[in-house]
Amino acid sequence: MTMAAAPLRRRPLVSFLAFDYGTRRVGVAVGNSLLKQAQPLATVSALGDARFAAIARLVAEWRPDALVVGVPTHPDGAPHDNTRRAKSFARQLHGRFRLPVHEVDERYTTVEAKSNGASDIDAAAAALILEQFLQGHA
Repeated sequence: MTMAAAPLRRRPLVSFLAFDYGTRRVGVAVGNSLLKQAQPLATVSALGDARFAAIARLVAEWRPDALVVGVPTHPDGAPHDNTRRAKSFARQLHGRFRLPVHEVDERYTTVEAKSNGASDIDAAAAALILEQFLQGHA
């Protein structure tokens, strides 16, 4: 007698855009829950509405299921001015694109991207943020 194998349960593939927020530049990376890897995509240097227009083009092109934003804190985890700004940016992304937005502790990602010799530090930092999120959540 042969027994039929139970069907494999597959987790749905979820794609992400991740952001390393900065007051002058925003690094962007793309990745998904299958590979749990991220690739640096671009750095948006525009400000204000132009910044969100550039991000809207990336959202339209990549069609992510969710967004990830790095939120910096002091080494002891205490918030600072950029913590508040990054959280505000995350809320703006959610409001504009109506996608789930996940916040990730991003201490030292820019330092790590620099030490890895990345040519686009901000986008490389966004990739590190996304990989950190994918390893822990997706």
